[in-house]
Amino acid sequence: MASHSDTLVTVFGGSGFLGRYVVRALAKRDYRIRVGVRRPELAGHLQPLGKVGQIHAVQVNLRHPGSVGAAMRGSHVAVNLVGILTKNGRQTFDAVVAKGAATIAEAAAAAGARMVHVSAIGADATSASAYARAKASGERAVLAAVPSATVLRPSVMFGPEDQFTNRFAALARMSPLLPLIGGGATRMQPVYVGDVATAVADAVDGWTKAGAVYELGGPEVLSMREIMQIILRVIERERMLVPLPFAIARLKAMVLQFAPGPLKLTPDQVTLLKTDNVVSDAATAAGLTLQGLGIAPDSMEAVVPQYLWRFRKAGQFAPKGA
Repeated sequence: MASHSDTLVTVFGGSGFLGRYVVRALAKRDYRIRVGVRRPELAGHLQPLGKVGQIHAVQVNLRHPGSVGAAMRGSHVAVNLVGILTKNGRQTFDAVVAKGAATIAEAAAAAGARMVHVSAIGADATSASAYARAKASGERAVLAAVPSATVLRPSVMFGPEDQFTNRFAALARMSPLLPLIGGGATRMQPVYVGDVATAVADAVDGWTKAGAVYELGGPEVLSMREIMQIILRVIERERMLVPLPFAIARLKAMVLQFAPGPLKLTPDQVTLLKTDNVVSDAATAAGLTLQGLGIAPDSMEAVVPQYLWRFRKAGQFAPKGA
């Protein structure tokens, strides 16, 4: 494999869940990596992922274009991983997901850099969900500023540090009942975070089609009920799965949006669950998927036992290799 040591990649949001896997994947391919984050002092966990001096964190605030431009100085590729699942103060969907993506894309265009933008399956300008509308707005802004950009839309991601499988496992440890919003019929195509990171690195390598939108899903389409059953099976706990109509879930979310940890649920998240989150037939036919990139995705059942075992009852031990 050719060395990329002369290529500087600026990764915005590189200290988050997906970010650490992207930084590791790029470091293994010998890129020089600049990580743009709000608090560089909290990005120390990234340093061991590369060689000495290979990874450098800098302070970036997406609401201040000057800091974004400074982070792009001398960079050859911009990777945008910045995203939020819930609003918090000035960190709104519009400010972070939509306008933040536009600011990064404009800085990339000014620097003459290529761009890889990570969005999400479900991005839709006409959606009832503010999150989905903001994702669509961010995609439009990126492709307007950098028409050759690659847009990657993953389904819900799972992995050791996720807020998905860990959240439901934590709930199962606390409660004998687990709600199935909308009856648990919503379909998803959970994708391993490491596979998404590989796709990002491939896009940085230039293996993706310019201006294309890829949809990244795992090997299986599962209902929310099936996902919960997998999690319960892995952590070896029996819990009652209780269907919760969307209308009632939304009312509960009006209160739970202020709750801490795994109890948090927002009305916008309830709205998102009304729509399936799977790779489209069009993307599959066009080869704009993980498989189209030559990546064989890992399944939930192959990966989650390696980290969810810690939610088992006291006295139970992890299996060998977990």
